[in-house]
Amino acid sequence: MLKVEGLHVYYGGIHAVKGINIEVPRGKIVTLIGANGAGKSSTIRAVSGLLKQTKGTISYNGNGENRNILGLSPENIVRRGIVMCPEGRRILPHLTVFENLMLGAYTRNDKKAIKKDLDWVYDLFPRMKERTWQKGGTLSGGEQQMLAVGRAIMSAPEVIMLDEPSLGLAPLLVKEVFDIIGQINAEGKTVLLVEQNAYAALKIADYAYVLEVGNIVLEGPGKELLEDQRVKEAYLGG
Repeated sequence: MLKVEGLHVYYGGIHAVKGINIEVPRGKIVTLIGANGAGKSSTIRAVSGLLKQTKGTISYNGNGENRNILGLSPENIVRRGIVMCPEGRRILPHLTVFENLMLGAYTRNDKKAIKKDLDWVYDLFPRMKERTWQKGGTLSGGEQQMLAVGRAIMSAPEVIMLDEPSLGLAPLLVKEVFDIIGQINAEGKTVLLVEQNAYAALKIADYAYVLEVGNIVLEGPGKELLEDQRVKEAYLGG
């Protein structure tokens, strides 16, 4: 569904991603793991159109088309069905939960489908329904993460990209967030997950890529990499 070929990403003089190839099949969960600075977030920011110093090909077969989306604007990429939930949540603290969610639907005008997705978000995150009219900035960190994921769902994506969804969360909330990622995938959404919590990511992933300083050094089914001694030593505490 989404194929990244020969992707290079530059930040000024820094070569952050060095010609990597990644494939995300329809309906699967694919994860990118690695240390800080490995190039994980740069990769999905390039897919989302947020980075311009890039070269390569990003082929997307969704919403009835198959084309190279590298170089398109972020809004055009969202309209084509690829949405990113950014690291750090990036909600608007002065807006209510409802207003933040509806911002996710800014490219849509299908009112019945928007209402259906809003109901789905409230089913996934009952606390969001309870806090519909509460300002986003008054939510806990975990609740803000749920709101950010809900906002991404409201864009009606075919592919949802999650950048470090467990960052800064307590262990119980981490489990809850990963359970919800599984539910989102079960509803037919394709997931590209960037995550430092290698154990949680590999446990849920159909396929995984390990990045180090802009290169892919390992890849394979998530459960196989979970048992790989190199991964255990580098990312799972031995």
